[in-house]
Order: sequence, then C-alpha cells, then structure tokens
Amino acid sequence: MSNSAPLPINETNLSCAWSRIFLHIIDNPGKEISPLVVSLTGFSSGIVNEDKSVRDALDNCLVKNKKQKIHTVANTIFPSSLWRMAKYDRKKFFEIYLNALPRYKAAEPSKNRRGIYFERLIDFGSGPHNGNQLEHIIFEYNSHPTIRRSMFQASIFDPGRDHIPNCRQLGFPCLQHVSFVPNNQDKTLVLNAFYATQQLFDKAYGNYLGLCRLGNFMAYEMGLTFDRMNCFVGVAKLERIGTKSPTLTPVIEAARNIMQQTTCEHTIDQT
Repeated sequence: MSNSAPLPINETNLSCAWSRIFLHIIDNPGKEISPLVVSLTGFSSGIVNEDKSVRDALDNCLVKNKKQKIHTVANTIFPSSLWRMAKYDRKKFFEIYLNALPRYKAAEPSKNRRGIYFERLIDFGSGPHNGNQLEHIIFEYNSHPTIRRSMFQASIFDPGRDHIPNCRQLGFPCLQHVSFVPNNQDKTLVLNAFYATQQLFDKAYGNYLGLCRLGNFMAYEMGLTFDRMNCFVGVAKLERIGTKSPTLTPVIEAARNIMQQTTCEHTIDQT
C-alpha cells in the first residue's frame, strides 16, 4: 500500500503556488509528486495574482526549449482574448471560438488533432445544449439557483474517444473533469478540477491560469464572484527537462526569490 501523502499547496498567488511545486521537485529526490493538491484564492476582481519575474523567467525558458508559452497553454482551457473580442457576450464568444476551431487545429495538428479542452467543454459531441456543457450549467443555474449542485460538472474525458488500446503516450486529455460549486449565501463560486497526470514544466502554470480564467468566466455568467480554484493531480511530473538544465537556472532563481518574500500577492497583465 502506498504511503505517499498528498502535497497540499494553498496560496493567494499563482506564481507562488507553482514555485512551491517546482522547488519541491528541484530540492527532493525523484521527478514526481503523487498526489498533488493545489488551491488558489485571493483573486483581484476575478483575476489571479501573479509575479511577473517568475512568469517571465518560465516563459523565456519555455521558448528556449521550444515549448508553448504560458498564455498559449491557458488558452486551451479558456481563450480569454476571444471572450474580450466578443465583448463578454457568451453566445457570440462560443460562436467565435467554434468558427475559429478548424484554424486552431490546423495550426498545431500534432497537439490538437485529438481535441482541445475548451472544445470538449462547449462541443462535447452529445448532451444538452448541443454538447455545450458550460451553457447547460449556466442556463440551469440561472433558471434554478437552488437546483442540486452535483449537476454543475463538465467532462473532458470521453471513454469512447480516449480509451485507446495499446497506446503508451496519448497526450490528451490530461485534464479529466471540472466541477463548479456555487454558494448562494455569499454569492461565490469555486472551481474544482481533476488531472490524471500533469507536466509541471511546460503545462502546469498555464493549466492553473486557464482554470482560474474559466472559473472567473463561469462566475460572471452565473452572477457570482469567483472565490477559489482547487486542482487535484494524480501524478505531477517534471520529465520534459532535466533538473540540471542551464535554461532552468533563471527559473529556479526567480522561484527562490519569490519564496523569500513575506507576501506573494501581485497582479500582472493577463496576456
């Protein structure tokens, strides 16, 4: 029986949370954390706090290693620029995204051929509202605010598409499921997410950012305030870069610097 206790990370700043996870791997034997529990709160008008030095250092390292930048990864979960383009009209937002989807897939065929997270959330392929799970949740809550909270959940994983035999590496989806917990007393919303596995170097920061943006969007549409993002990760891995890679040195320095600060609450431009 495994005696591996969860690593709990509870922060009011995304950069601090990611830095704690990252340094845990750097400073301890092994390249995995199992399980990992991340909780973020303390948002500023729905925007998660970040530290520019950590984000810039990680983005620069990702570019040097030919990986997607943080914002690009976050967009796979919630494309915030399209929401702004739609002037916060969710019907128009969904329409713009679905119209652009073929271009997104064509631009990164190796990464997107099996699907994109936001695509699964609003175009699952079956279910109410033509498979738009977010629209279904928003509609049901706004119509019946006291309805059972267990219905406010959306699936990414689809056994029909994702249980592929004899496949050692699938790549998508690592995010399996999200749920939304409205509190009608204080008018807040909590988002919960589950990852079977997660890549800490090139995905985790963008994953958490995208989930926070998704939570803020859902809170806005449900007339609530986004209060907390919880993420449970079955196996978090640092395996796409060596811990001794020279390109990681500025990232390690930025992470250690922010951990020495007495507070981690900052906000930066969300682009």
